[in-house]
Amino acid sequence: MREERTPFIRLAKRGSMDPRKIWLIRVSSIVIALILGFIPILLTGNNPIAAYGVIIDGSLSRPVYIRQTVKIAVPLLGCALAIAPCFKMRFWNIGGEGQITMGAVAATFFALNFAGTVPHVLLLIIMFLAAAIAGGIWAFIPAFFKAKWNTNETLFTLMMNYIAIGIVAWLQGGPWEGRKGSQLIPMFDDAARLPNVLGVHCGWILVLVLVVLMYFYMNKTKQGYEIAVIGDSANTARYAGMNVGWIIMRTMFISGAICGIVGFMTVSGANYTLYSGVANGVGFTSITVAWLSQLNSFAMIFISMMLAVLEKGANTLQTRMSVPASISDIITGILLFAMLSCEFFINYRMILRGKTKKEVEK
Repeated sequence: MREERTPFIRLAKRGSMDPRKIWLIRVSSIVIALILGFIPILLTGNNPIAAYGVIIDGSLSRPVYIRQTVKIAVPLLGCALAIAPCFKMRFWNIGGEGQITMGAVAATFFALNFAGTVPHVLLLIIMFLAAAIAGGIWAFIPAFFKAKWNTNETLFTLMMNYIAIGIVAWLQGGPWEGRKGSQLIPMFDDAARLPNVLGVHCGWILVLVLVVLMYFYMNKTKQGYEIAVIGDSANTARYAGMNVGWIIMRTMFISGAICGIVGFMTVSGANYTLYSGVANGVGFTSITVAWLSQLNSFAMIFISMMLAVLEKGANTLQTRMSVPASISDIITGILLFAMLSCEFFINYRMILRGKTKKEVEK
């Protein structure tokens, strides 16, 4: 008989690790990623250290730059908070783009039709509620199908993104088109715009409030406990008497509602109009934010700001050093890959052939 050989490298799940080692691995991964980021910058004929300096300078050196960076971080943070409970539940909500878009559509409807006839504050409240309901309903649909017929939520939520984008494209060239042939929706009246606080629309305050609320919701409430149990084992949750289908639908509605609020803040606080690319990839990038933060609401603030600094600094890098803006995307990709990889090594260990049991356990 042929003797089966032991693989040269095997993977084994780690039991536990010293928190100091965990953070050492994470910090090391960021340092390694930044060093690897030297390569694409060197290929453009520029000094990598100077380029990193330009990125920081272009995003944090002046109040106006900081405000622009915060504007980029706000929707990222908001959408990451939205999808966190779904991911905790092992429901893979990839539909943040569509839910943001539909929230923006609902807010835009009231902005276009009721500005000037409804008081400013009341109009903003109506837009807020409409966006939350629209985003919640858009997320509820795939959750309903998942709960009733166990459909694949990843594909369902992903496809609904394109339906939402198509609806906006139709509105741009149809019922809501401003000037004939422009394919543009009119800009919002001042009454439908969010006020600024410290130079940034007040949505940043709302998002920080959501950070605290989501932390308590996930960690201190019965609903958060139910989400965690389903994430560990849906069968265990059923055995304990939980209505898993209802919890899935309820959680997805909340997730979609927060995404819809992000859409409201985007059209009312940043763009002042609606267009088919209103979500601008936030729904996808926020998945990385949520994952890297280990679904920790407060850690999401740091991750969102870090990505916003890279995005904002890339524009300055392109202007000052003639470096293509796509270089920042490469650096961001390297950074994200390194940070995700480090989580793998935190959770798993590599065992080489010939290692003794004692050596493995160390």
